[in-house]
Amino acid sequence: MLTMDYTKPNTYKGIRWQVIFPLLFSWLWHSVSGQIHYSIVEEMRKDSVIANIAKDLGLDIKQLSSRKLRIVSRDSEKYFYVNLDNGNLYVKDRIDRETLCRAAATCFLAFDVVVENPFNIFKVKIDIQDINDNPPVFYPDTFTIETIELTSPGTRFALQNAEDLDIGVNSVQTYKLSDNSHFSLNQKIRSDGFKSPELVLEKSLDQESQNIHQLILTALDGGNPVRSGTAVIQIIVIDANDNFPIFSQEVYKVSVNEDIPVNTTIVSVNATDKDAGTNGLITYSFTKTSGNVHPSGLFSIQTKSGEIKTSKRLDFEETMNYELSVQAKDGGGLVSHCKVLVEVIDENDNTPEISITSLSSPIPEDSAPGTMIVFIEVHDKDSGENGEVDCNILEETPFSLILSSENYYRIVTTSNLDRETVSSYNITVIARDRGSPPLSSRRIIRLEISDVNDNPPVFMKSSYVAYVAENNLPGASIYRVEASDPDYGENAKIIFSIYSKELPVSSYFSVNMENGVLYAQRSFDYEQHKEFIVQVNARDNGSPSLSSNSTLIIRIVDRNDNEPKILYPENGESAVFEIVPIVSEPGSLITKVVAVDADVGHNAWLSYNFIEMSEPSYFTITEHTGEIRTSRSFQDKDLLKHKIVVMVKDNGDPSLSSTVTITLVIADNFQQVAPKISNQTNEDHQTNLQLYLVIALAIISFLFIITVMLVFVSKCKQPKPAPYLGPISTNLYPTVDPRILSMYSDGNLTLPYSYNVCVALDSCENDFTYVNSKQEVPVENLIDADDSGLGNENERDTSSNTAIQCWARSIPVLLYNPGSLMIVYLLQLY
Repeated sequence: MLTMDYTKPNTYKGIRWQVIFPLLFSWLWHSVSGQIHYSIVEEMRKDSVIANIAKDLGLDIKQLSSRKLRIVSRDSEKYFYVNLDNGNLYVKDRIDRETLCRAAATCFLAFDVVVENPFNIFKVKIDIQDINDNPPVFYPDTFTIETIELTSPGTRFALQNAEDLDIGVNSVQTYKLSDNSHFSLNQKIRSDGFKSPELVLEKSLDQESQNIHQLILTALDGGNPVRSGTAVIQIIVIDANDNFPIFSQEVYKVSVNEDIPVNTTIVSVNATDKDAGTNGLITYSFTKTSGNVHPSGLFSIQTKSGEIKTSKRLDFEETMNYELSVQAKDGGGLVSHCKVLVEVIDENDNTPEISITSLSSPIPEDSAPGTMIVFIEVHDKDSGENGEVDCNILEETPFSLILSSENYYRIVTTSNLDRETVSSYNITVIARDRGSPPLSSRRIIRLEISDVNDNPPVFMKSSYVAYVAENNLPGASIYRVEASDPDYGENAKIIFSIYSKELPVSSYFSVNMENGVLYAQRSFDYEQHKEFIVQVNARDNGSPSLSSNSTLIIRIVDRNDNEPKILYPENGESAVFEIVPIVSEPGSLITKVVAVDADVGHNAWLSYNFIEMSEPSYFTITEHTGEIRTSRSFQDKDLLKHKIVVMVKDNGDPSLSSTVTITLVIADNFQQVAPKISNQTNEDHQTNLQLYLVIALAIISFLFIITVMLVFVSKCKQPKPAPYLGPISTNLYPTVDPRILSMYSDGNLTLPYSYNVCVALDSCENDFTYVNSKQEVPVENLIDADDSGLGNENERDTSSNTAIQCWARSIPVLLYNPGSLMIVYLLQLY
């Protein structure tokens, strides 16, 4: 064995020494077996250099990256790392010895250094040396001692020890007591080698002169610089009780299995007191301590009997040793202390863990036998035989498991592979420990075999059907086609495309070439396009490329986007009137609302309902046919005119609707109700008539000026005798139903109704005459009927009425027929 020593000073000087010498090597062993031993101090700064591990291992620094040098450990890799550029081992994170090892005499971190090409493993062990970074601490920091005033000088009072997380010379070394006239301090060396402070009474106490004494107890460690901790000792002077409880043992030791049942008694402590009565009654309790000395809730103690029981399950892997501090207090307030050391014995309660350190997958099918594909680590948290593990491959495969070192295995190929026979392997590795009974675990390793491009993409179906709701958003995804390729890598990468011989597919659809998602390029209308047929091509990225095709049928689904259209009665600008015979029986058909909907299915199912009608109700409507019928017989006192609003609603979601307003007039014949209707029409259009008059005057003025200018220009250029137009025919426009004439007797005839025009030279004559081909009804008769029907009690001036009526009827006609006005003006000019 080759030994290499690195010397260090025997002492150090606190923080200054840590700054000047951040790295401390006590010794280094480097043997042919590949083991290295370093020694460092705790709390080293991050990125501090420990050593050049590559040099110590005899490795070429230039080959560290190619040989994949790395640290393999469950616990140590978070504290150290290796720089592959220079081979130095660095501190990765703060190392606290007390956290890692608590009060153990030795503390070390171990890890494995793995290199490849060729493969080798080196074990590295790093001792963590303690520094004085923790001061002594008293738990609790205030002690109360009760003693009688008759206590004789020389009496000793046991005090609580100070706890120091450091070890060795850095732990508690001595105690000091503040100056006083009654007490002194004695340091007793216990059987375990630690110093225990005792308070010695030097002078008799007098309860009447002073019943409470307060002293300061200081604990000093041996570090440099020295750290200290203090506690307050409060001495209460009472009468009588002059004997302390005495434990049968100062230190109790017990060993228990980690699988011990909860609430099992592990040890009983016993203390006696020579006093009698209440002063001799002893109660037991735990005292508060630091660290893992007394984990809260793990143990409990019976206050009267001193039995210590487990309160929770113990775990050897978490903590192997527990230190319990027990206090015995008599009825007079005197206390004594002892320690209970509990050692946990390991049980085989942890299964081995299999970790994959390196995996080469996929591997070519032409890989030579002996090729390493997997490098695994096996670890068991148990100790001894319970932590020794054996590994094997469970099934028959062309692979074998080779032990590389204590906890590492390699899986290598043993024969040639053929992907056309087997494309992948599931290698089951089973790890079994040597405990009693043994525990085992298994890990399935998936290994893929690479191949050449010998399979074209395959669609799941030969044809697909996609449904797209109309009025979709342009650019929205509507379907996804999927194809698979049993090849691997680029050979299995599929590129999608679409085409069609019947339509410019790019104007309607696009496809994501990577995932096969089809997008709509425009919004579709079911009423225009109901179905599209496109071809989808899937081509892999191999060399040479292979492809396949599938048919995609895209069907447009109807949405409720068309409101019902009412065909009858026409819902124009004019009100719709229907005459209801006054002698109609209940249930008589009056009229029928007819509507259609451009949608299909439920969206085209129509229902008819009243949404506005006079009260009381005289009519009903059939919901599904739109038939309007009488609901009761009519009487003379009933209203003659009823306005109803019919709503036609489809069955879509949300539903759309249209409305039509119908005026139902109860009468025996049309002439009976014409004046009523005419009056109502006049009232309805009274507001609009003023606006129409203003617009008409403006248009007439404008057309007159234009006409004069055109005639003047025409005469100046080419004077011609005016052509003979002849008398104005009364048949310029087709005739209309006289009922319509009576409805619009105020002259507000809306397009597209036509009428005849007669021009009169006398202003007292009617300028416009309405003629029916079947029956002529003079306008004067309609006016007379209007006057009588309305029941106007005021007498009217006949000549004034005639002029006003002529002017009122002329303006709307001129407004709606500018052509007639042009003819009149041309005739007058010529």
